[in-house]
Amino acid sequence: MNIVQATAEYEAWLQRQIRLIRPDLKLKHQSMRDRAFPFLRATFYRWAQVWPDACSELASAPAVLGVGDLHVENFGTWRDLEGRLVWGVNDFDEATWLPYTNDLVRLATSAILAIAENGLSLDARDAVGAILEGYRESVERGGKPFILAEHHLKLRAMAIERLRDPSEFWRKLDVLPTWKSELPGAVATALRQALPERRMTYRVVHRVAGLGSLGRERFAALASWRGGNVAREAKTLAPSAWIWASNRKKTGLFYRQILDRAVRCNDPFLRVSSGWVVRRLAPDCSRIELSDLPKVREELRLLYAMGWETSNVHLGSRKPKAISTDLKKRKSDWLIRAARNMADLVERDYKSWKHATKD
Repeated sequence: MNIVQATAEYEAWLQRQIRLIRPDLKLKHQSMRDRAFPFLRATFYRWAQVWPDACSELASAPAVLGVGDLHVENFGTWRDLEGRLVWGVNDFDEATWLPYTNDLVRLATSAILAIAENGLSLDARDAVGAILEGYRESVERGGKPFILAEHHLKLRAMAIERLRDPSEFWRKLDVLPTWKSELPGAVATALRQALPERRMTYRVVHRVAGLGSLGRERFAALASWRGGNVAREAKTLAPSAWIWASNRKKTGLFYRQILDRAVRCNDPFLRVSSGWVVRRLAPDCSRIELSDLPKVREELRLLYAMGWETSNVHLGSRKPKAISTDLKKRKSDWLIRAARNMADLVERDYKSWKHATKD
């Protein structure tokens, strides 16, 4: 099955799970033509389809409740219950049970593609080595969340670069047109209940964001409250594409479960309700793209932290000994070899998609 066929079959399956917004899906298809890195971000369904065969020696590794669609731009910041700035994995739309090696290979592959496209300025082997070192040390030490107040000051400096101009964040939301159609009952209730006060005046917009989830319903409630802007977003959830690719009959949503299990300081505003994930939107509570990072940055430190945070998530499955034992059995170059192999496959699919969808 080629990438075009895989895309059609996956989207037909997804349409049976949730309602899709066709103009957004068309935009996703166009974005898949841009570069190999955004193509990777947009096509976890294809990754889930080819990875078990392409990395067959890794597919039998201990299973964990994993991120699935992990990559170097699936990290961001939020505020915890104490108001502290926290950094970590930002999105769990594709969370499911899978070999722990999948998340590591996908993260390493994304780093290789980002290096090739000048998003990162590192040697590929050094980049992948930093990810694996961070992961391994976190597994051995039992993990630890990234609180950016007193600790991780250099990571904090990189993470807060985009916070210097919050007006731009709000401007992008303010220019969105008001959603005129009726909202699904569950999302209307969820947005209203997530705002600071129940009887607030607000308007709802349709938000176009992300790549992997582009095409799904995503709404935001925007309001002015006590001298400033506030926003809450609701995004529909669907079973992981991993379930589609592996032909599982049973489906399920693991977003709340993976949050509750991980070594993590959770966002108190993030809730999962009736098939929707609701979260606070703010300059200090969003995903960090590579373009948001300062020009002078410690990329190896950042990738080490990404590896560590991946372990924080996996440790929620209570399998540190099994993971550690499996890691020790593998050759030192297993991750770079697998990531390079997958990067080649992603590039091949990207070129096929670009050729097949050209005007």
